[in-house]
Amino acid sequence: MKFDEVKTLYDSYLFQNYGREALCIARGEREMVYDLDGKEYIDFVAGIAVNCLGHNHPAIVKAISEQAGRMIHVSNLYYTKEQAELGEALASITPVPNAVSMFCNSGAEANEAALKLAVKHTKKSRVVTCWNSFHGRTSASLSATAQPKYQEGYEPLLSKAFDYINYDDVEALKAWVTSNTAAVLLEVIQGEAGVIPASTEFIKTARDLCDEKGAMLIIDEVQTGMGRTGRWFGFEHYGIEPDIVSMAKGLGGGVPIGAIVARRDVAKTFTPGSHGTTFGGNPLACAAANAVITTMKEERLVERTDAIGSTWKAQIETMVKKHTSVKAVRGKGLMIGIEMGDKAKEFQKEAFCQGMLINVAGGKTVRLVPPLIVRMESISKLNRCLGDFLSRQ
Repeated sequence: MKFDEVKTLYDSYLFQNYGREALCIARGEREMVYDLDGKEYIDFVAGIAVNCLGHNHPAIVKAISEQAGRMIHVSNLYYTKEQAELGEALASITPVPNAVSMFCNSGAEANEAALKLAVKHTKKSRVVTCWNSFHGRTSASLSATAQPKYQEGYEPLLSKAFDYINYDDVEALKAWVTSNTAAVLLEVIQGEAGVIPASTEFIKTARDLCDEKGAMLIIDEVQTGMGRTGRWFGFEHYGIEPDIVSMAKGLGGGVPIGAIVARRDVAKTFTPGSHGTTFGGNPLACAAANAVITTMKEERLVERTDAIGSTWKAQIETMVKKHTSVKAVRGKGLMIGIEMGDKAKEFQKEAFCQGMLINVAGGKTVRLVPPLIVRMESISKLNRCLGDFLSRQ
């Protein structure tokens, strides 16, 4: 099938709610993807920070193939060893005391569950989130996402329980976290806003205020989790322990799965029948996630991400020093943002023409979130492309 034929089918039979590149990806391997004609691209998007082990990783292929041969789905009315093993695996990597897990299908669902758990546990009614955050597109997670461009047209469905503050504003935290606050929901790096890390003071203040006011600190690790920042979870850079952690994206390495991890005393609030999901934690998704965690441990990918990310960020910072079109270079590990204003979209197009897929976040920041197994030669090619582009500005 040719690209034009695929596009015709899309136009004829699918909702038009996505802006897509003129590219049909047919297959992938490591950090490379290939179109219908076999043209090669380096993938610095990784399914939006999902494909942490790259494309077609043997460990994931083996795990889901073998699991599909045994059993794909069984409801949560029964036990499965795959789900039990994943709970143990997550407890081994998540620095939350007495950590226990509950599984779902996506980051939005994980945040919905986290919010429900916090409100039910504290019996309080307000939630503090930040402007320019992104927590999902379901009703409560969209209400938590303080970006009017995502909320417009859905106002009748939005909850009024949320108080929005400026990101990294310590004084705003102090003003809005009160004795009626059920939870503070934060990203330690705002990905969709343009890869913007929080200060240590902001995150630690949030932890202290939650302790003082009896609120739950929920850290949204949907994009920053699973080694993306050079730690298993982004909050580890800040020396705090959340009450609830939400995660998805990289957890399944491309197979849809989400989770919340919480302290056991908090998790006990969800009694049988109080929350649930049909597909969450099915054997296929859990087998994939177990393979991801095992492989990341065996290949020391978290440590590799920290080292490579630090080197790459320093290379970019050196490269852009003399170029006024670059306003900032931000991020941790293999989550790097290059703020370039209106030049970001231009660079995205140039990279695409040279066989590289990148993403623009917040309208002005090049967001680089490649697979954690990305090779240095691929990074070098992106650097050369960026250097050539900047030299012409």
